[in-house]
Amino acid sequence: MKLDLLHTLNAERAARRAVVVVTDTESGTQRLVKAADVAKDPLADVLDKRLRMAKSGMEETAQGRVFLTVHVPSPQLVITGAVHISQTLAPLGQMLDYDVTIVDPRTAFATPERFPGVKVLAEWPDAALPPLNVDHYTAFVALTHDPKIDDPALLYALSRDCFYIGALGSRKTHGRRLERLKAQGVSDAALARIHAPIGLAIGAVSPAEIAVAIMAEITMRLRVKQDKAEAA
Repeated sequence: MKLDLLHTLNAERAARRAVVVVTDTESGTQRLVKAADVAKDPLADVLDKRLRMAKSGMEETAQGRVFLTVHVPSPQLVITGAVHISQTLAPLGQMLDYDVTIVDPRTAFATPERFPGVKVLAEWPDAALPPLNVDHYTAFVALTHDPKIDDPALLYALSRDCFYIGALGSRKTHGRRLERLKAQGVSDAALARIHAPIGLAIGAVSPAEIAVAIMAEITMRLRVKQDKAEAA
């Protein structure tokens, strides 16, 4: 790889931005495509597919055979609420290679004993969230049912480019939540990003089932193109 490409690649990876190196298998020439430039690239469809899969591989294209080397930041799952659902959701996220963090200022709930092997921050969201590098590769979940915790957490998530934001609660509860957030200046377009009631509609009842539904919805949002996900 040429030095200028390597420098650009390292800079994009350091900034947690996805990038694809396109190698022409016949000529050996290489070029780099940043995630922000994929839509206008001649190979947009295959690049988009590979980025969503987070998987490198060979592709036959109209321009010839190419190998796409995909560099995607590790996804993270940030959960506000050290609740029963989180006790299944956190290890499930880890099984799917997410870096998982639980935020809850209630020290009776946010303990290492309840969440072995999981990063737990017994702090309020305004203190805990800024150091976490919440970005486009972050799934953000609010589960406390306590507006004093969930609302500021959601406000922070909405100010970032999270690929998924979800909140626990019935439609009635979420309606009241939307009113509170809107009163704080959040636009309708931003509020529409919140998935609530949270999780895919699979009839989940128990905390463990709800965790599965949440993780399924996160996975769909990460791997399926947005227009398809909205229709699902």
